[in-house]
Amino acid sequence: MSAVKILVTGSEGQLGSELRAIQLQYPTLEFIFADHSLLQIEDANTVDTFFAMHKFTHCINCAAYTAVDKAEEDLYQAFLINAVATKILAVACSRNNVILFHISTDYVFNGNGKSPYRESDETDPVNLYGQSKLQGEKLALQYNENTLIFRTSWLYSSFGKNFVKTMIRLMTEKQNIGVVADQLGCPTYARDLAHVILKIISEHARPKPGIYHYCNKGIINWFQFASAIKEITGSPCNVNPIHTSEYPMPAKRPAYSALATNKIQSQFGIEIPHWEESLKICIATMRS
Repeated sequence: MSAVKILVTGSEGQLGSELRAIQLQYPTLEFIFADHSLLQIEDANTVDTFFAMHKFTHCINCAAYTAVDKAEEDLYQAFLINAVATKILAVACSRNNVILFHISTDYVFNGNGKSPYRESDETDPVNLYGQSKLQGEKLALQYNENTLIFRTSWLYSSFGKNFVKTMIRLMTEKQNIGVVADQLGCPTYARDLAHVILKIISEHARPKPGIYHYCNKGIINWFQFASAIKEITGSPCNVNPIHTSEYPMPAKRPAYSALATNKIQSQFGIEIPHWEESLKICIATMRS
């Protein structure tokens, strides 16, 4: 097998940072970590030149416009990064015979479901962020036949901005906080997802293209997630359940966005840890 050389875009985000943190555990893989200062993925000429220079075998596209509420106003930028730039990367991957791993979201679904969403279920985003990510999925699959879409949900990490870090901060600043209890989903530790992607690259020369769902095991609401953070950290803060209507946001959220992970488990022999185990590991990592 020829040398594996991986481009990681969006390298300063949660998943990109986790990939960087675990790279030494995969000594057979070579990485180029690119943030926006190194590679402007929305510029086709820059991307073409970069691909010609480096001879990649894989691209993990972690770059994304993730400001869900801001996307309602900043539509141009959301679609530029989540859709247009994804097409540019897919075209470059196709020209250079590069396998593309593109990260997507549970927000492609409308949240009216009652059982975990499968990859084949109908998409119907309820906000502009979800629409931009769905467009990116379609373009990636259309322009590069060797594309694997990874839909994930409620991503958190010891890096970047996320729910876990926000809760830990609020619990040190306040005596009482209210957390939404009527939105259900599956938390995902970004380090677990990073390991899954690198395991697939390491073990499968040509992994089967298509859409895959990955999240940690277990379905909870945000209040339960916050309560677990309180318990693990030993915070004295009172965490109270509230309704979505009590915490209005510019962008609508899906009420139910749990993902079914049977496909990725059977296709690649993946073992998925429970969300609570992974949360404990993440918080321990933050503390160390």
